Amino acid sequence: MRILGISAFYHDSAAALVVDGKIVAAAQEERFTRRKQDARFPKSAIAACLAQGGITLADCDRVVFYEKPFLKFERLIETYLAFAPRGFGSFLKAMPLWLKEKLFLKKLLVDELKAIAPDCDWNERLLFSEHHYSHAASAFYPSPFEEAAILTMDGVGEWAASSAGIGRGAQITLDREIQFPHSLGLLYSAFTYYTGFKVNSGEYKVMGLAPYGTPRFTPTILEHLIDVKDDGSFKLDLSYFDYCTGLRMTNDRFARLFGLPDRSADQLLTQDHMDLAASIQDVTEIVMRRTASSLAKEYGLKKLCLAGGVALNCVANGKILKDGDFDDIWIQPAAGDAGGALGAALAAWHMELGQPRHVETAPDAMQGAYLGPSYTDAEIEAALIAAGARFTKLSPEELIASTAKALADGKAVGWFQGRMEFGPRALGARSILGDPRSPSMQKLLNLKVKYRESFRPFAPSVLREAVSDWFELECDSPYMLLVAGVRPERRRAMTADEENLFGIDKLNVVRSDIPAVTHVDYSARVQTVHRETNPIYHALIEAFAAQTGCPIVVNTSFNVRGEPIVCTPDDAFRCFMGTDIEALAVGPFYLEKSDQDPALALNYKDAFELD
Repeated sequence: MRILGISAFYHDSAAALVVDGKIVAAAQEERFTRRKQDARFPKSAIAACLAQGGITLADCDRVVFYEKPFLKFERLIETYLAFAPRGFGSFLKAMPLWLKEKLFLKKLLVDELKAIAPDCDWNERLLFSEHHYSHAASAFYPSPFEEAAILTMDGVGEWAASSAGIGRGAQITLDREIQFPHSLGLLYSAFTYYTGFKVNSGEYKVMGLAPYGTPRFTPTILEHLIDVKDDGSFKLDLSYFDYCTGLRMTNDRFARLFGLPDRSADQLLTQDHMDLAASIQDVTEIVMRRTASSLAKEYGLKKLCLAGGVALNCVANGKILKDGDFDDIWIQPAAGDAGGALGAALAAWHMELGQPRHVETAPDAMQGAYLGPSYTDAEIEAALIAAGARFTKLSPEELIASTAKALADGKAVGWFQGRMEFGPRALGARSILGDPRSPSMQKLLNLKVKYRESFRPFAPSVLREAVSDWFELECDSPYMLLVAGVRPERRRAMTADEENLFGIDKLNVVRSDIPAVTHVDYSARVQTVHRETNPIYHALIEAFAAQTGCPIVVNTSFNVRGEPIVCTPDDAFRCFMGTDIEALAVGPFYLEKSDQDPALALNYKDAFELD
């Protein structure tokens, strides 16, 4: 049985192919179109997944969309009626799009599928999941757990903004729900908007900015914006927000509450903005930790699965694990809407078709999230020749040795190997790597390679067998979705003057043996690298450790700010030539920037719309 899952028409469209319950492929549309968070029908992602499975669309027995459009349309209409006449102008503007993409979405999907495979009766093969069931399925079914509590939190699906329940075997039951407009995801996005970042992409920046501030606004948020109960349930005071009826997330009353106007994207960040980021992060952790603790008590289970956009908050995830209510937690690496495509396909297999579940425990069913396309040596070589690149073909041992030496020499290295990752994190297949021991590496990568804000943190990729020697973490974190402290013996004590620094001034203080991946609060967003799922990346870090004594490399996504992560060898070479990346390992081919024709250099800094 071949099942294709699709998410589309909101943001981050994606496709996933499941064959007889096994995850064969998954990819986001943005990687192919080079359009960040592309929301269009995922034609290219579908083609890539089908190619990986060696089938055509006509061979698919079912196609499953990740949510139910009629329920979503019902929520949109009821929300506007509830707040009428406020927001009538935006209602009129939105109605034509709603009619096309919400009310008549089934016809739109059928037409798109017919354009690819015209001889199939797609009205018979097309199914619809519910948004939060898709999230829950993406969290539980690929997990290594026979049974677990499930928590999904995001902006909003059809009506639900948070859901919870239990997964046992092949069955998922969701029995707790908080409905729109009371949404933790939208609350976080409101602060993303207010502090001058783009909603649905800038939330990472708010989380990264939070450690530079103090949560002095937490009492204000808890008193005025959100009423949080002991079990983590909550309600928002909607009089401070405009997302129900307007085209803004917040309103003037929200701004008056904090005494600051909305920050524009080009305005300098102040300590107030850092404190706002720290405060909304603090409140988010309060809600998530109380909810998780309540679920542990109510369900009596020791495993937890997480999905939904809020589950990408790796700081909160790390604190849930540290609280000890659960022995183990598993987070879907594509926790946002892209992962809904995969969840929808898995839900159809297990829930709609009643098929049993085989639990993969080594380490899970996601195969390290390496579910996208790969390229043969011949394809890579042809692309490099066509681009005018100068390169050397190396054996696997030579490639690893050369790359490890470049890293030890302080170079920024583009690393393009194997199948592309599914989800927002680069996990050692489409990555830019660096030396974590370098005090200047974070600034170099942010300003000269990524072209992004200097405060943005980088993640350590660490050998799984060495993680507890360097971080306060004893478990797997293969998807870079847990934050843990750097071990005390690896830290450097601050001087009195350094302790008194505020905000971004903290950035350049060396605070550990691995300063490039140690955030200002001594934390790190850890990725454990496993020989079983990515042997070549594991071997590279082993080689780097042999040279330096450090089993860790800096890992950031292979792209610049506003650009989707690279997908093809052509994408990789363009990014290499448009940035200060000094070496590139793409398949077995090794390139040095100094060997390249200067005429091929690109002005990449302004090539993409800023996120």
